[in-house]
Amino acid sequence: MELESLGVFLKTRRDRITPADLELRTYGATRRVPGLRREELAQLAGVSAGYYTRLEQDQAGTASPQVIDALARVLRLDAAETAHLHNLAGRPTTPRLTRDEPERAHPRVLALLDALGDTMPALVLGRRGDVLAWNHSGHALFAEHLDFAAPADPVERPSIPRQFFLDPLTRDLHRNWDELARIHVGYLRLTAGRYPTDARLAELIGELSMRSTEFATLWAEGEVADCTVGTMRLQHPTVGSVDVDYQVWLQPDSPDHRLEVYTARNEASADALHLLRGAPAARRPTRQTPEDQAFTGEHS
Repeated sequence: MELESLGVFLKTRRDRITPADLELRTYGATRRVPGLRREELAQLAGVSAGYYTRLEQDQAGTASPQVIDALARVLRLDAAETAHLHNLAGRPTTPRLTRDEPERAHPRVLALLDALGDTMPALVLGRRGDVLAWNHSGHALFAEHLDFAAPADPVERPSIPRQFFLDPLTRDLHRNWDELARIHVGYLRLTAGRYPTDARLAELIGELSMRSTEFATLWAEGEVADCTVGTMRLQHPTVGSVDVDYQVWLQPDSPDHRLEVYTARNEASADALHLLRGAPAARRPTRQTPEDQAFTGEHS
């Protein structure tokens, strides 16, 4: 999977901004591009047309933070898109992919997850969206068809992006699948900008692009999103309709990892979650393996 370049991202953002959006006069001239012309963007950002053209062709080397901020302002990028633009601008032209050791949740994150008990569904997610741990209610809400012990095995642990785009049961679970699919793709793009040398992440994006037409289509649109809060509307096979809000707790000790917690949006959903907690529980293995117990505090 070829990594996204600064030039490619700039072009997708330039194509979506029209002169009318910026109140530019076009004098009725026929335009051959869907959005701004390169020279228009360059002028508004205060750089030469030649320099901007080299940026978009990935031939200008690195760009200063001031130039990137100016381009982001003209292109009306939000905070996540601007961060992504800076990540791409600071990345080596040909980064060398590396393969890290499998991720493990920090013991303090696991302690927080255990402290939640089953009062609310919760998952610990790794950099690439792998489930590193979950409580019983989180497992029952999102993946009761999978083994509760799966996150303990790096080979078997569930991948939320793979489940979302490749597993029919997961797709049927989400009533607002289309909305969430865009968020998943946008967050993967943001993560890829942060970690351009992550071979496992590049392989995941390549796999999804090959196996899911919908993922490939959304990826080509170039959207970026930071997945921190939102709503999931579920049709659960056991308890029926459930609407939950999710929020992400970032971990200072493990900035790559997220503790995602889900709360009911209404009384009916709260009743459904209560019923789900009372459903027959899957076996609950010891959460940490002996190797994890020897964990020293570093994470991959």
